[in-house]
Amino acid sequence: MSNLLLSPEENGNLLVKFCWLFGRYLYETLKYPIGLVHSSWGGTPVEAWSSPRALHKCGLMNSQFLVKSNFWENASTKWNSSVLWNAMIHPLLNMTITGAIWYQGEANANYNRDKYNCSFPVMIDDWRMAFHKGSGGQTALHFPFGFVQLSTYHKSDSQDGFREIRWHQTADYGFAPNKRMKNTFMAVAIDVPDERSPWGSIHPEDKEDVAYRLVLGARAVAYGEKNVSFQGPFPTQAMLKQDFISIVFDQGINAIPDDGFFFEVCCSEDKTCESDNKWLPVPIEKCGFDYVLVSKPKCDADIIGVRYLWTDWPCNFKACPIYSSDGLLPAPPFILSITNQ
Repeated sequence: MSNLLLSPEENGNLLVKFCWLFGRYLYETLKYPIGLVHSSWGGTPVEAWSSPRALHKCGLMNSQFLVKSNFWENASTKWNSSVLWNAMIHPLLNMTITGAIWYQGEANANYNRDKYNCSFPVMIDDWRMAFHKGSGGQTALHFPFGFVQLSTYHKSDSQDGFREIRWHQTADYGFAPNKRMKNTFMAVAIDVPDERSPWGSIHPEDKEDVAYRLVLGARAVAYGEKNVSFQGPFPTQAMLKQDFISIVFDQGINAIPDDGFFFEVCCSEDKTCESDNKWLPVPIEKCGFDYVLVSKPKCDADIIGVRYLWTDWPCNFKACPIYSSDGLLPAPPFILSITNQ
């Protein structure tokens, strides 16, 4: 029996469905039962799941705080730091587990958003240390940890912090595993928006795709299965040419030209790109085996960077422009500096 700890933030029924699907897909590959421990609470911030020592490492104080709800307008929930760590994680530490999966992030779109690139990876490190010690060394010190990158929320031009949280979920690398978050794996969910979901598109009812993508990561990272593709295409460089910008990916891609809603290019006189006003939408003009060419914007300033899917709700269902060559895994959102030819 393989044990796997699940501790996300999500609506209960959808979480159970996601958890069950993850175990079922994994069982189909492994051919032996998968034990699942479900520990969750909807609408919660990462601070509630973190120990005091983890919070201290990110300069966060133990406190009581309000978190704005993403489900009900003008509603907030009061939380204490470490309350769910104390109540729902610490009592499990003497168990032997083989890994964890996580589905959380939206509560931090409005609370300590800019600290999430520290608080989330540090929480993972702290859980690993605590489970290893609590189980007498039977849980691996660096057990695998999988997570779902946030889906969508508002289908509008408003920004709700989701684009930043998606980036911070990867410790600002854009992909996982990475140098800061080793032995981790991520399922991209930005292309599965669900306007019909009773809990909003944050929690799409279609959990099959999300669970399947996360299982691919578990097979490759947690179980060491060879030749399992679990990451969508990610850019290795962006180069400024005469009339366009060439973006090269780390693998073959399945891409289609678009009319300018997915890529944006930063034009800046002061070499900074913090303001959204400096980003201009550009269309994909041409696609190759492992690259796309986007238009060069008309601007008098320096062309500094390019970003992709940098809005709350960029795509319709499975209709983002760039996927893996087999069409299964979407390229995640990214931001990248542009170099001259």
